[in-house]
Amino acid sequence: MKNNKKILNLSLAAVFAALIFLATMIHIGIGFNGGYIHLGDTLIYLCAAFLPAPYAAASAAIGASLADIAGGAPAWVPATVLIKVASALLFTSKKEKLICTRNIIALFVGAVLCVGGYYIAEVIIYGCGFIVPIASIPFNLIQTVASAVLFIATGIIFDRTGLKKRISSM
Repeated sequence: MKNNKKILNLSLAAVFAALIFLATMIHIGIGFNGGYIHLGDTLIYLCAAFLPAPYAAASAAIGASLADIAGGAPAWVPATVLIKVASALLFTSKKEKLICTRNIIALFVGAVLCVGGYYIAEVIIYGCGFIVPIASIPFNLIQTVASAVLFIATGIIFDRTGLKKRISSM
């Protein structure tokens, strides 16, 4: 039975990595630095609320970094891996429901982490000082808020249908 759980977790992690990649690649270009708004973070949050931390972290790192590479922005991969793995680790999959207190708090902490992390990454990657990257902050906030709202809406639907419980019992 333990092997079946590992196989299920690996399979779900692979599916989530692919979904994270797709949701990140389907994006709206914004800002001054070639940045974009996407809903890949929504899938990272869902993944982290469904799967144990190591699987969620791997899905987040693989899906988001592959999107950076495929999108022509490989310089962002190290920052993306650190930020998305840290974001995934904020959530818990140990609760019966996706929408729980810890996961709601994780949305706020994750927003600060994402906005702050990409601000610092932009300072480092572009070497443009600390003032110019401030212009990207509103766009990063829009992305994190949109992803959080969609996570909550999807999580409520999944919780009402008992999806997590059904998957956990496999």
